[in-house]
Amino acid sequence: MKIGVYVGSFNPVHNGHIKVVNYLLDKKYVDEVLILPTPNYWDKQDLAPMQDRINMLKYFEKDNVIIDTIHNNYEYTYQVFRSLKKDYPNDELYLIIGSDNIEKFHLWKEVDELLQNKIIILKRDNTDVKNIIKKYNTNNFIYIEDFKAIDESSTNIRNNKDTSNLDERVLQYIRENKLYK
Repeated sequence: MKIGVYVGSFNPVHNGHIKVVNYLLDKKYVDEVLILPTPNYWDKQDLAPMQDRINMLKYFEKDNVIIDTIHNNYEYTYQVFRSLKKDYPNDELYLIIGSDNIEKFHLWKEVDELLQNKIIILKRDNTDVKNIIKKYNTNNFIYIEDFKAIDESSTNIRNNKDTSNLDERVLQYIRENKLYK
């Protein structure tokens, strides 16, 4: 089975995140998606509590979309993949990232180890993805140019309080739990 691994803070999860998941499943790039919220990125601040982010993600869980609460205590993505390979030894793992992440991909810990997996890159901005991935000398990149991203970020939602790209259930959860004041 092809399993997409979607790692992020999801602070909060918005319609753009879910559109990525549904697109990859609908177009059969992967058979299943593990959504893995992380406890604390090195460049992320003011994250809502992990349990709240998991609770919001749970609204989108279904047979082929799993909210992973087992592998989200690792600091680095390569550690997540090491653990997942033990739990899914007969499956092929695909790291899911946006094109905005590829410019700094060379700075990720153990990038050579991550490059042993398939890496799905979804177009999100005007990054010159094709030239960047040429430098890695691998055929494990799958660049999806025809994906129509929602121009949204969780940071924008938190800072500008624009809730138009939030699922109604997520918005209700945020209000009830007084998140992102």
